[in-house]
Amino acid sequence: MSELARAATSAELLRIDPLLDDPATRILVCCGAGGVGKTTVAAALALRAAERGRRVVVLTIDPARRLAQSMGLRELDNTPRPVAGVDESKGGRLDAMMLDMKRTFDEVIETHAPPEKAGQILENPFYQAMSSSFAGTQEYMAMEKLGQLRARADADAAAGEESWELIIVDTPPSRSALDFLDAPQRLGSFLDGRFIRFLTAPARVGGRAYMKVFSAALGGATGVLTRLLGAQALRDIQTLVAALDTVFGGFRARAEATYQLLQDKGTAFVVVAAPEPDALREASYFVERLAAERMPLVGLVLNRVHTTRAGELSAERALAAAEDLEEVGGHALTAGLLRVHADLMRRRARDHAMAGRFTAAHPDVPVVEVPARPQDVHDLDGLRDIAAAMAGGA
Repeated sequence: MSELARAATSAELLRIDPLLDDPATRILVCCGAGGVGKTTVAAALALRAAERGRRVVVLTIDPARRLAQSMGLRELDNTPRPVAGVDESKGGRLDAMMLDMKRTFDEVIETHAPPEKAGQILENPFYQAMSSSFAGTQEYMAMEKLGQLRARADADAAAGEESWELIIVDTPPSRSALDFLDAPQRLGSFLDGRFIRFLTAPARVGGRAYMKVFSAALGGATGVLTRLLGAQALRDIQTLVAALDTVFGGFRARAEATYQLLQDKGTAFVVVAAPEPDALREASYFVERLAAERMPLVGLVLNRVHTTRAGELSAERALAAAEDLEEVGGHALTAGLLRVHADLMRRRARDHAMAGRFTAAHPDVPVVEVPARPQDVHDLDGLRDIAAAMAGGA
């Protein structure tokens, strides 16, 4: 047996059911590269946890709508909605939602800004553009929504009401899946930056004092910005920043609180990958980044692995048998099936080698494999099968 093969077979197994059943597990974050089935894994984990007796809400911030489709829902939006067809006999339930970036931003403004300021902000043209497409807004709003869900769950529990025990988060694809970890720092840098101090100067001084300070300190900067942005656009930006100035501190405080929540013992990160070089490179990046940020990683779900049963015909013997049949001019169908089998055996060997490389690089990361399926998952039964494969220690 090769060194890589030994590493793959000796990898610690990721135990899914104990993780989902543990009442101390309050938040489960699924991250991974795009196209590896991360959304499906998050939905499958949420469904299994609910059917094992936990009250679960699953939040997707993937712009694709695969989660809604897999749960038999026409659509998901910014409000948690119950998923029909879930077995609630053990006392659990499942709600699902998809982050609406702009609506979440609006909710933050409406909740934390004075009414007159909130109206001024929401009607501002620059805010309307920023809240829909500004770089980094999605990641920051994901943190806001996660913080809202956890705060609501804690408040309900304190009031003796049944709310969510477990929040499962499906993150955006690729490395942007960890961009939300940078949100507090990026937000702080943005708020403390020279450009923001420049734009908020009119709000921090007034009347003649403002004119004197503004003119002396900034000189012709406004003229340059006016030529670049246009007078109306500059006024919109200045008006927005002045209105937001009263709630900036709250943005930062909540983002930092959510960041600390992600480091809490009640949070668990699961990295999802497929047995492909790019996906496993991204998985290695996630593992290293989570370790650097002291985020609690529990393991890797290796999805879409080609599986075989012990004692099956090897690829070499299958090809040899196919060639022998073809030489005698008979059993063309059998020969074709033998070649298909050989191809599957080779894919399995490649997948095994890929898993071995990852495990050799990260021997302390528990792994569980999910067998490849002939078609995409699009209903609850499919999600149950995926969850059972994870829990069964494939």
